[in-house]
Amino acid sequence: MKQNFVEELRWRGMLHDIMPGTEEQLLKERTAGYIGFDPTADSLHIGNLVQIMTLVHFQGAGHKPFALVGGATGMVGDPSGKSAERNLLSEDLLQHNQDCVKKQLEKFIDFSLSANSAEMVNNYDWFKELRFLDFIRDVGKHLSINYMMAKDSVQNRLETGLSFTEFSYQLVQGYDFYWLFKNKNCKLQMGGSDQWGNIVTGTELIRRKDGGEAFALTTPLIKKADGTKFGKTEQGNVWLDPKKTSPYKFYQYWLNASDEDTASFIKIFTQKNKIEIDALIAEHMQSPHLRVLQNALAKDITARVHSQANVEKAIKASSILFGNSVTEDLLNLDEDTFLSVFEGIPQIGISKSTYQSCSSVVELLSEVTQGKIFSSKGEARKMIAASGVSINKQKVEDGTKNPDYEFLQHRFLLVQKGKKNYFLIELID
Repeated sequence: MKQNFVEELRWRGMLHDIMPGTEEQLLKERTAGYIGFDPTADSLHIGNLVQIMTLVHFQGAGHKPFALVGGATGMVGDPSGKSAERNLLSEDLLQHNQDCVKKQLEKFIDFSLSANSAEMVNNYDWFKELRFLDFIRDVGKHLSINYMMAKDSVQNRLETGLSFTEFSYQLVQGYDFYWLFKNKNCKLQMGGSDQWGNIVTGTELIRRKDGGEAFALTTPLIKKADGTKFGKTEQGNVWLDPKKTSPYKFYQYWLNASDEDTASFIKIFTQKNKIEIDALIAEHMQSPHLRVLQNALAKDITARVHSQANVEKAIKASSILFGNSVTEDLLNLDEDTFLSVFEGIPQIGISKSTYQSCSSVVELLSEVTQGKIFSSKGEARKMIAASGVSINKQKVEDGTKNPDYEFLQHRFLLVQKGKKNYFLIELID
C-alpha cells in the first residue's frame, strides 16, 4: 500500500467510527470500498466534499473506490438526519442527476483503466428487476424488526412519523453492500457518521446471508466553530456546479472562513500533506491578518472544483471590492462573475436619455441618481475635490465634465464613494 488510509484520515480529523478489523484489512491487501451519493439534485455541494475526499485518499492509498449513485435509493428516500419525508423523483430526472454527479466526481477520482481505478455503479441496475416478494424473502428475513427499530435513524423519527418506505431504506442500502460484496468483491462501506446504522446493517446482512466479513468506517459531520451549518449561506447550499454557485462565490466562501475553521478545513478539503499544512498554520499564526490559511484553502479547492483560470478570475474579482484593481479588471469580468461580485450593492436605474442629458458628473452623482449617492451637488463636489470618488475604478478629477464612461457589461457604471461605499448605476432602456 502507498500509505495507511486509516491513519491518513485520523490525522486529518476525518475518522469518526470504525469497525474492528477494518484497519488490519486495509493494511493486509488492496481492498475495494464504496461510498453512496444521493442523486436527488443535479449537482453535488460542498457538504459532499468530505466523502469525495475520502475516496480520493482511499484511491491514493492504493485501494479501489466505487462511487455508488443511488438511482434506486433516490426513489425511496433515506430518513437519516431528516425531520420529514422528502419528495420522490422520477426515473428520468434521477438519470439526469446521476450523469451530472458523475461528471463532478471525475474531477477528483481516477476512472481510467488502471489497477485501482474507480468505478461508478448505480443501484437501480440491480434493483430494477428485483421483485418485492423475492426481496422480502431473500433479504428481509435475515434482519429482525427489533434490529431495524434500534437504529437511531428510525428512533429519531418515531414521534413525527416514519413511512414504511423510509423504514425499509436500511434494508435497501444493506442490500447494496451485499450486492457489491458478492459481485465486485467490495469489502468496505464508508460514509458520514449519520450513515453508521445503515452501513452496519449491510455488514450484518453480509454476515447472516453469506457468512462473509465486511467492514465499515465513517467520517464526522462537519460543523463550523460558530455553530452555523457548514456549507450553507443565506442563499442556501454552496454547490459545485458553477451555474448554481459562481466560482467567485465559491472562492469567497472559503476565503471568509474563520481561522479556527480553516485550520481544520485545510486538512479535510485539500491533499496537502502534514508538513505543508503545519508550515502554513505556523506562517498564518505569525501574521493572521494576511489570512495565509484562507488564501491557500480557497485557491486549492476552487482550482480543483472549477479551474486555475477561475481562481485567477476570483482573485481579480475580489480585488475590485477589497484591493487595488483597475478599470481593465472590471472590463475583463464575465457577466456571471460581475453580477456575483456586486450582488447586494445598491443599484440605481436611470434611462439612457437621462444619462445623455447629464451636463456634468456632479449632476449624475447627485440629482440624476435622486440623491442616493450624494444628497447634493455641493457634497459631490467636496468629495471629488478630496479625491474620494471613482467611476469604474478611475478617480474623478473634474466633476464639471460631461459623463462619458464605458458601461460595464453594456449597462453598468460602478461608483465608489470613499473607501468602502459602492453603488451601481444601471442603464435601463
